[in-house]
Amino acid sequence: MVVPFSQLPDLSRIWIYPSNRKFSAPEITQLQSDIDQFLSDWTAHGASLSAGYCIPHQQFIVLALNESDQQATGCSIDKSVHFIQSLEQSLSVTLLDKMNVHYIKGDVIEVIDLKTFKKMVKSKQILPSSTVFNHLVTTKIDFVNHWETTADQSWHSRFF
Repeated sequence: MVVPFSQLPDLSRIWIYPSNRKFSAPEITQLQSDIDQFLSDWTAHGASLSAGYCIPHQQFIVLALNESDQQATGCSIDKSVHFIQSLEQSLSVTLLDKMNVHYIKGDVIEVIDLKTFKKMVKSKQILPSSTVFNHLVTTKIDFVNHWETTADQSWHSRFF
């Protein structure tokens, strides 16, 4: 069952799928249709899941699940990963590469690999005050409050 992201409880579990590029307007329209369809059909052991999503900055897909209604199972999580893989293929994007770092430079979201991120920290091109995206947050409330944050307030801080 699709629930508007804003109406999901704060402790809803989330999964963040960062794209290596921004989505175009037609791609956003297609994503919304595809995600709505997937979430409408998403189940765990035959039970419907109450889930929602958002597409912040036209570059990230965030799926959220109200686990107080029904918890995700290994099979239901596998289904979501297969769905995301199908989106990668249909859109020719990367959504599952956890070694990419997303940060804001000016008004643009930059995507670099972790090795490059470390080099940029060392050369002071990225500072503790630089805005980064912490894709390790796991609840909606943490997503809202700590996903887009400064590097010194995220797991990125270990590189300073």
